[in-house]
Amino acid sequence: MMFDKIEIIGKSLVQHGPNNDRVYLMKLDPDDADRIVDELYNLTIMKRYSKIFAKVPEWALDGFLKNNYQEEACIPRFCNREYKVYFLSQFFNAKRSFISKKDKKEITDIIWTCSNAFDKSDLKLPRKYHVKTMEIDDIKPLANLYKKTFKVYPFPIFKEKYLLQTMNDNVVYMGIFEDDLLVSAASSEMDLDGENAEMTDFATDPKHRGQNLSYFLLQNMEAEMKRRGIKTIYTIARAKSHGINKTFGRSQYHFGGTLLNNTQISESIESMNVWHKFLK
Repeated sequence: MMFDKIEIIGKSLVQHGPNNDRVYLMKLDPDDADRIVDELYNLTIMKRYSKIFAKVPEWALDGFLKNNYQEEACIPRFCNREYKVYFLSQFFNAKRSFISKKDKKEITDIIWTCSNAFDKSDLKLPRKYHVKTMEIDDIKPLANLYKKTFKVYPFPIFKEKYLLQTMNDNVVYMGIFEDDLLVSAASSEMDLDGENAEMTDFATDPKHRGQNLSYFLLQNMEAEMKRRGIKTIYTIARAKSHGINKTFGRSQYHFGGTLLNNTQISESIESMNVWHKFLK
């Protein structure tokens, strides 16, 4: 399976490739602020991608807006609780920017329902399960769980080498086990300098769904991020997945916006919802 590339342009972190059919500016370095818009545009035209998706701190916002980017989502107090980050997009064909009235209504209904979901803090993890932070010995079953759960994914989480690299770098993987069997997992991708983290890569074995395991993973991940000094946490969740949006809504996350036709998961490009929360 081929995955989109993650590479450094200037000093900034960028992902791009045909799977997501986009360029994704993951982290902008201040030294690249004056030239990054041109670099992203040139790459997009050269590769004939249909979207640029950029995570842009507020100090660089004007330069993108002047070049036909539009805001799709925003998280306040994102970096060190000091400034906002904007999720901006530029589309290069009409199909990529189109969303039907039916899909728009479905997404809107999910957002409303999940934003008003009841807090489930009284839930208890069934005794047959236990939660732990994943270690190197857990990488093989983690890769196998992701292979079982997703046919296609934006990042190579099916590869043990990638999981090891990220585990040793800036990602904490959390798992729920039934005895020694891994049945559910997720990750926290940390920006330690910016004191923020993305809560992502949620996967549950189909045989163990319907037991709120994602909710319990999220609670443990939040506690671990707080312990590590993270101040702002967020997620980019499949917009039409009621379950994962409800997990964040009932955990008192705030809705930040919808990214149209943004990410390839399970063989199609889907819209995504941004949710965020400030840790006390």
